[in-house]
Amino acid sequence: MTTGRVFLVGAGPGDIRLITVKGLEAIKQAEVILYDRLANPKLLEFAPDDCELIYCGKLPDRHILRQEKINDLLVEKALEGKRVVRLKGGDPGVFGRVGEEAAALATYQIPFEIVPGISSGIAAPLYAGIPVTHREHAESFAVVTAHDKSDDGKPMLDWEGLVRGVDTIAFYMGVGNLPFICENLIAHGKPLTTPVILIQWGTFGRQKTLQGTLADIPEKVREAKFSNPAIILVGEVISLREKISWFEKMPLYGRQILLARTGESVSGLAQGLMEKGADVIEFPKWKKIVIPVDVSKVTSYDHILFSSPESVEEFFQAIIDKGIDIRKIQADFFGRSSKSLKALKERGFAARPIVDMPETDSLLIVGDDLIVKKEYAQADVLATSKKVLDQQFIPIFQRMMEEADVNTVVFPSKASIGAMIEGLKECSIEASELFTNLQVVCMGQQTRNAAEEVGFKTDGIPQSPTKEALIEYLEHRPISGER
Repeated sequence: MTTGRVFLVGAGPGDIRLITVKGLEAIKQAEVILYDRLANPKLLEFAPDDCELIYCGKLPDRHILRQEKINDLLVEKALEGKRVVRLKGGDPGVFGRVGEEAAALATYQIPFEIVPGISSGIAAPLYAGIPVTHREHAESFAVVTAHDKSDDGKPMLDWEGLVRGVDTIAFYMGVGNLPFICENLIAHGKPLTTPVILIQWGTFGRQKTLQGTLADIPEKVREAKFSNPAIILVGEVISLREKISWFEKMPLYGRQILLARTGESVSGLAQGLMEKGADVIEFPKWKKIVIPVDVSKVTSYDHILFSSPESVEEFFQAIIDKGIDIRKIQADFFGRSSKSLKALKERGFAARPIVDMPETDSLLIVGDDLIVKKEYAQADVLATSKKVLDQQFIPIFQRMMEEADVNTVVFPSKASIGAMIEGLKECSIEASELFTNLQVVCMGQQTRNAAEEVGFKTDGIPQSPTKEALIEYLEHRPISGER
């Protein structure tokens, strides 16, 4: 068997748009992904449907996956001939233990590549409005681990060297040791008034900051119950934040949105919401399974309605596989959406929208098994594929919900309501209980009616059922609890 290849990839700090092009390409081609807690799980949605996902973080029933076990898994999967991605938050070379993993692979002569990522120690401060260097405030910068292998977990550092030789210091994962850090910096010469800022979940829509000085920041952290994951930044350059803070001024900053969906991942709506500063969790995650179909009777229909652009591709592939002469199909083609019409046009067919379709007893609907055909009870359905919940994403969604503080639910369509309820049941979550204190926003009036029929108290609807109108609506509505 041919040995596989391993990519040790930096996922960046949180905002999925900050991953490198090379890192994203590796994910899209992966057969196995081993990922950390700090790698944004939304990146996993770019992986192929049949990709094996292995979580390396802490689970309720066991401690964090030990590094030795991770090394063994990388070797094992690669020796099976798999294309493996090790996905790490930030940059793999900054406290990511990439050297140990690369050494393990080299021992077995397994080919690997290391893909750099944007480090949290640089990105999180920038999203808080702080460049780590500035010619008037800071000419040097250091990243420092705030915990180590010592018995008490206190970092053994060259404190004097840090104080005398470094203007800006970024401590990683050091909230628990913050009093110890401040005491040592002060003891070795840093003024009590030196600015300090903690940046939690940097570059996510849920990003939070807490600012103070070496003298008072430990007490502020205790009072605010601030916790990891957070970067601790120390230095005079923090004074620039008041002037150039930008991320926290985004119109949807602070919005943590649960976006219901029925189709493909990372939708245009999700993208639009993130571009305005929101944190977006899309759910459920569907996996499409193509179904073998019998297309021998397709030449007998007067009209064929395609429910999605995917159904167009699957239909014609089945025609080709069966060896049917397409000229024998005399039916008029119709599309349920503009994307379906575009897919047909690209194949040379001048299809018409569903609103132009006349009543007929000779109708074939082509699409997936979620098609609702109440309006066309007499129609035949050719299910070219079916969508099933991707079970690998159930625990991923549960962890995302635990770490986030969702305040808004968005239903873009009637179909998304049932899909969300079904998906939540798979997670042992009752939708009505989850949504009780959340702002429920629907794309249009029909969707709102459907949501209220199942007992959801809705906030309202945008002026028109479009992505742009919905985003504008959220921009001008206070988050639940802020009225």
